Amino acid sequence: MKSSKPTRAPTLDDVARTAGLSSMTVSRALNTPQLVRPKTVEKVMQAVRVTGYIPNALAGGLASRRSRLIAVVVPQINNNMFVDTIQTLSDELALRGYHMLLCVAGYTQQTESELVATLLSRRPDGVVLTGIHHSPALKKIILNAAIPVVEIWDLTPTPLDMLVGFSHEKIGMATGEFLLRKGYRRAGLLWTADRRAAQRKQGLCEVLSRHGIGEPGQVDVPLPASLALGRSGLAQLLTQENYDVIVCSSDTLAQGAIMEAESRGMIVPRDLAVIGFGDLDFAASNRPAITTVSIDRRDIGCRAATLLADRIEGVERDESIIDIGFHLIERESA
Repeated sequence: MKSSKPTRAPTLDDVARTAGLSSMTVSRALNTPQLVRPKTVEKVMQAVRVTGYIPNALAGGLASRRSRLIAVVVPQINNNMFVDTIQTLSDELALRGYHMLLCVAGYTQQTESELVATLLSRRPDGVVLTGIHHSPALKKIILNAAIPVVEIWDLTPTPLDMLVGFSHEKIGMATGEFLLRKGYRRAGLLWTADRRAAQRKQGLCEVLSRHGIGEPGQVDVPLPASLALGRSGLAQLLTQENYDVIVCSSDTLAQGAIMEAESRGMIVPRDLAVIGFGDLDFAASNRPAITTVSIDRRDIGCRAATLLADRIEGVERDESIIDIGFHLIERESA
């Protein structure tokens, strides 16, 4: 019995024959439709649908050295912190005619470096990297590739190329100052072990130390954070000391901590205050509403997409480093 599977993929010539046009006209209609009559473009697109032809974007872009692909590397996609940024990046890039190639690197520099090397073989027009701490190998790969790069979710005066982010250390310091202002002196931390969270802890501890307060107790939480880990983490913290405030490295952990505290008959914030990070969608609607640090995650994606597209298209810009800042939002939980 013969297989019904096609013996070869449809070609540009197949489209031309189906449309009754020359291959050159079909090529122009696909690659520079703005230079071809709309009726001809529609005729070509109808032939594309009939034949099932898939244009080779890379081959078609060799003359202009454009692939229309943007490689985006994030540590996780099951982390709510990155979802809005990724979606906005995709939407804004699409408006500029680019497609996003999303990859998950985890939290190791070696994996990130290997992944970026593979991505660059696809000849993307630009790359988005999460964070500013990369291996020497990755930095060398990026510099040799000589393509636009935007780092996001962090801040430094010396990015690889362009940057959109905020200072995690300053967030930690602002959180420490908030604790002191509210009169909290016995802090416990529910903390994930990623580098950016560590920077926030450093800023927090620096402020507390300046006021004679020792380093907070801490329970390390594996990634990705979850409600269950927030609950079990608080249960562990409560065996160590009588804390008056729990600072969490994410709103998800904070929500879990609140649930655990209330399951023990504690009233938040009377018996125990709780602070999160990220201002995720549920934070304001939680009961009690979660005191947290708000980051405009969508703005990061929008600005990163604009920086990249402008650079690729030769649009002059005065800024290559954008600090979007943050806001500490005081709500019911602290």
